[in-house]
Amino acid sequence: MKYGIAAFPSKKLQDLANSYRKRYDPHYELITPHITLKGPFEADDSEVKAMAEELGNIAKRQKPFRIHATRVSTFTPVTNALYFKIEPSKELLDLHEDLHSDFLGGMPDHPFVPHITIAQKLSDSEHADVYGQLKMAGIDHAETIDRVHLLYQLEDGSWTVFDTFRLSGDEA
Repeated sequence: MKYGIAAFPSKKLQDLANSYRKRYDPHYELITPHITLKGPFEADDSEVKAMAEELGNIAKRQKPFRIHATRVSTFTPVTNALYFKIEPSKELLDLHEDLHSDFLGGMPDHPFVPHITIAQKLSDSEHADVYGQLKMAGIDHAETIDRVHLLYQLEDGSWTVFDTFRLSGDEA
């Protein structure tokens, strides 16, 4: 089965992201707006049980973290995706690193760019037009995230929460 680890922002930020995603993101109905902390990976039932236990340990070590969405950005020319850029904080980067230990599959294939996707799979002309509009609209939103979620993918391609871990930093 396919799993991933994500943090969900507040309803306010989700609603803002969804106001764009409804129109510009074909994955709108598959997953709630989120910050991907560990991209999709395969695991069986016994592996995921051990991973969930390790995530519980990580949550005890890691503190809640602030996110600050500061602008609309793009991954072009790699892909025509638009996103709210989340400024990396020490706590967020520490959590990301902890979630990529050898036990949890090692480091990711790509550099970590904290973000919330708001549009993807756009044509070149649509990307240029929408990016121009959203860049002018801008964003400035800050909040604290105090939990992360282990997600799994259903047969229809949608993602749902397998387990939730509250970040406490009690054993830092």
